[in-house]
Amino acid sequence: MESRVAPGSNPGSDPPPATPLPFMVVPPTVADVPLVVASPHSGHEYPQEFLALSRLDRPALRRSEDFCVDALLTGAPGVGAHMLHATFPRIYCDVNRDSDELDPTMFTESLPPNHTSITPRVRAGLGVIPRISASGTPIYRTRLPLREATDRIARFWRPYHNALSALIEAQIAAHGVCVLVDCHSMPGAGLRAYDMPDFVLGDAWGSSCAPGITEATEACLRSYGFRTNRNAPYAGGYVTRHYGRPATGRHALQIEISRALYMDENKLTPNAGFSDIRTVMTALLRALADIATNLARTSAVRAT
Repeated sequence: MESRVAPGSNPGSDPPPATPLPFMVVPPTVADVPLVVASPHSGHEYPQEFLALSRLDRPALRRSEDFCVDALLTGAPGVGAHMLHATFPRIYCDVNRDSDELDPTMFTESLPPNHTSITPRVRAGLGVIPRISASGTPIYRTRLPLREATDRIARFWRPYHNALSALIEAQIAAHGVCVLVDCHSMPGAGLRAYDMPDFVLGDAWGSSCAPGITEATEACLRSYGFRTNRNAPYAGGYVTRHYGRPATGRHALQIEISRALYMDENKLTPNAGFSDIRTVMTALLRALADIATNLARTSAVRAT
């Protein structure tokens, strides 16, 4: 059951104002299977202090969201999966980055030695605290104090990953395996180097999950007539690469959904295809639940 009231309140007193939690976990409504479904970038609760720091208005900021991806995944609990989704926006703190992917040009102080991972994503302005929006526009009016970054990591990034890790490890303990499906959306308009498909499946070039998981996902989507790519232009971000360890029973697949399929990208509203894509995603998650269950059975046989 979802709750937005902070724990620890006195039930005999007037309840305190509801405070946004950094994530929500929706448990299965049927017998659970070793499947975790995550939507890390669909959060849209913008802290007022962040809006005050930004030179962009809320509609411009929202264009960096994976708009309504969590709403496309509402069938997950009904197939036995746990669902996790962030409530905060990725433009505020991006959990699909390592916590040390900080851009030194953004802050008034020097970064500490343990926050010096200058990756291509950081150079592009898309680190754990993004410098630019999805359109390439600078987000902030001025440089930020470093405590702004460390506070966001402590209050948002770390709790999200603690929750995700706990969900995965609970399935490992119960079933010996876990399949993580990390869901995102991508622009419907093609990137210059690609004729963009409807879905991109990222398995870190075959290293983050068993090949049968990617193959079954591709087959399911193609059975509905959708065009799919593997790993191009999205091979999987930090979440996929960090949690995907097939040799230990931990499988991770990233799925990118074209926004053109389910939303009006200019108005930021669902389009006529939204319900159909939600139905397709439920069918896909049901297929993945079956695969996860079969992997668990195989793991149990090997353990005997």
